[in-house]
Amino acid sequence: MEAIVVTGASSGIGHETALLFAQRGYLVFAGVRKEADRERLEAEHQNLRPVILDVTVPADVTRCVETIRASGASLHAVVSNAGVAVAGPLEYLPIESLRAQFEVNVYGPIALTQAMLPLLRSTGGRLVFIGSIAGRLSAPFVGPYSASKAALASFVDALRQELRGSGVDVSLFEFAAVKTPIWEKGRNAKDRIVAQMPPEAMQRYGKFIDAIVAQTRREETEGMDASVVANAVFAALTSAKPRERYVIGKQARIQAIAAMLPPKTRDKLVRSAMKLP
Repeated sequence: MEAIVVTGASSGIGHETALLFAQRGYLVFAGVRKEADRERLEAEHQNLRPVILDVTVPADVTRCVETIRASGASLHAVVSNAGVAVAGPLEYLPIESLRAQFEVNVYGPIALTQAMLPLLRSTGGRLVFIGSIAGRLSAPFVGPYSASKAALASFVDALRQELRGSGVDVSLFEFAAVKTPIWEKGRNAKDRIVAQMPPEAMQRYGKFIDAIVAQTRREETEGMDASVVANAVFAALTSAKPRERYVIGKQARIQAIAAMLPPKTRDKLVRSAMKLP
């Protein structure tokens, strides 16, 4: 049986992707961080093999590789989906919050890739990275998230070229708003981050932060369904010739074009779209 690894599989895109592949006959090592999520996924489908996998914890990554080897399954693909969203004014945002953003969204996927490549080389497997169109079009107060996705895209571009001729294909997926819990989790962290900033931070930026919170709520209700991305990932991983980049959805295609506009024009469009004061 062919196997895949999906990180961040407890909810959203990761969960939809893991479940879809399980239903299509793949053995899915679904990475989660909580024992309760591991137990829940284990009961969802017989082909799901949930594993405790925090991509920022080396021991978790090593244990995941050992679990795959012990299963005897042939590793077909690794889908690096786990991610977080840190938001706030860069003037005051704690540096440790920026580091945490990059640890999960950038360094974690690369560390996982390094650990999984020996298995993928032996099977001619594939690497999929879940990016974001935000990596091309940065916006105020969500700079850390945009920067992490831009950094990931650059790493993926280099990795794809380095692995040319190895038999391992590399693809990056970019999309705009998706109905996932990532933004809710970001909002839940708002009070903790604000508490670390000086009082003048909210005096200067409070109304903008409130506008960003409102925008994330709209994206959760109006965004693309996570199953759309999951189906696109499935199509890519079962294609004889996967593309290097997949831009999913009309909104993402529009934003990709907007990213090429002159900065002043681009800034006006972004502020308007985000309904910033």
